[in-house]
Parts: sequence; C-alpha cells; structure tokens
Amino acid sequence: MSLSHAELRSRLEGVIAFPVTPFTAQLELDLPALRANVEFMLAGGIHALVAAGGTGELYSLTPEEHRQVVRTVVEAVHGRVPVIAGTGFGSALGRLLARQAEEAGADGILMLPPYYVNADPEGLLEYYRHVAGATSLGVFPYSRDWVTFTPATLRKLTDIPNVIAYKDGQGDLRAFSRLQHAVGDRLLWLGGVGDDMVGGYFAAGAKGFTSSVANYMPQVAVELFELAKAGDFARLREVTAQKIQGFYDLRISRRGYEVSMVKEAMELLGHQAGPVRPPLVNVTAQDRERLRATLDHAGLRPVTKIHR
Repeated sequence: MSLSHAELRSRLEGVIAFPVTPFTAQLELDLPALRANVEFMLAGGIHALVAAGGTGELYSLTPEEHRQVVRTVVEAVHGRVPVIAGTGFGSALGRLLARQAEEAGADGILMLPPYYVNADPEGLLEYYRHVAGATSLGVFPYSRDWVTFTPATLRKLTDIPNVIAYKDGQGDLRAFSRLQHAVGDRLLWLGGVGDDMVGGYFAAGAKGFTSSVANYMPQVAVELFELAKAGDFARLREVTAQKIQGFYDLRISRRGYEVSMVKEAMELLGHQAGPVRPPLVNVTAQDRERLRATLDHAGLRPVTKIHR
C-alpha cells in the first residue's frame, strides 16, 4: 500500500536520490544493474528514491520502459524508503505515466516540466491539475529551466489537494524565499539544483534535497544532509569543497553532462550504468581522466575497468 500524503511528506525530509537508468551498449534497459545500484544507494542511507527522473533520463524512455523502471525500483526497495516516479511530456502522457506508476507501487509523483516551452501560466497550471488528478498519490512540481512560479501561481497550485511538496531547480534563493513566504508550510520545500547547493537551500528553509552524487557516494550525500540539518555550515562548506565542487565543475562544463558525468563516475567506481541515450552525449576520454582525478581528490578510488 502506498504511503499517505502526510507520511510521504515527512519521509521526504532528507536525501532524495535520483538513480540513473542503466543501459546496455545497445541502449536497451539494464534492469539487473538498476536493482544493484538501488541496493547500493539504500546501503548508503539515502531517504527516498526517484525512479525515471531527470537523471534517470525520463525523456528518453518509452511508456513501457518507464513502467519497467518504476516497477523494478519498487521491487528492489521493498518498502524500505519511499519511491517517487517521474512524469512529464504532456498532459495525456503525464497522466498515463502517473497512473501506471501508482499501479506499479510508487508512493509519489514528481511532475517534471511539459514538452511545450512557451506555455501560458494558466495552461501550465492545467497541466499540473491534469497530471495530479490522474493519481491519488502525493505529487510535487519541479520548477526548472523555463518553468518558474510566481507566488500567485503557486498559491493556485496548492489548491490541488494532493500537491504536497515543491522541488526548486532554479537556484534563485531570493525567489525561493518569496514562494515560501507566500505559501508557508502548506508545502514541503526541497532543494533541487544539486548537491553543491545544499547549504544555501537549507539556510533558506529547505527540509530535503535531491541528489545525483548519491548514485556513487550516497554516504557523502547523507553527510551533507546531516550537516545542513544541524546547521554546521562551516563543516558543510569543507565537505562540499573537498568532495562535491570538483564534480559539479565538470558536470556543468558541457550540455548533457549532468547525466553522463554521473554515469561515468559510477562506471569508474565499479557500478554498471552504461551510456546515455541521444541527444545527451557521453563523456569524452579527456574529461574521463579529469573526472578520475576529481574522484581521487574526493577520497574515492576509481577502478580501471569500464563496463561498456
């Protein structure tokens, strides 16, 4: 049975890991690798998982592949932590993905931006209403790229009963604070730009954050959360500088690297992740060596074998 809205919200206060979707060399799903990677993250202490999110290459998946990925994560987790499923595309396909995720046993829905990048604010609201109305699960919008919310728009969004949280992917902490002032604790506030922004988000009122580095160093992601929750921002800055910042410098160096750098780090550390699907690009040989040095600086020990 899926979690209630209140229980799901309480259990999102922590590290929400975004597992990659592993592919074979032929760009087919590698579900055994996904199960193994989920177990690795759970052993590291993460608090929730998002199956088929942005880092999981949602927009490259067919509806059937999405169903398989969500079901595989649900089965691997076996109730130990909440499982959130990503949805997106348009209202019809978003509703389909939300319904089938609930049927597969997910506990919540992360609503990524729709395909149309010039939507009117009212049309955007209708998109979220349609997707949220397709499921009884707790849902939360993900503000990223061109999807931004004004305080007035977010107030309207909170009229949807099963909207329980808000994931910010803009990194504008002034706007983040204004939204909180407008809506208050009606929503759970989540940082979603990256592990390098945890300190700023928690200082601004976030209670949890989404992590991509949890794919290959979940204990570090959990350490960031514990330091932020305790208000130890001095130590948080030290850990970020030593173990996080170099990776994010590489991650933003080329479009598409936000996913392929995570997969490459996993491969270098002995986890099966495989290539990315186009239009994302795989890491170049030169950048792989820069990543290897970055991982070594973070105290990790890259292996020599790459699975693909």
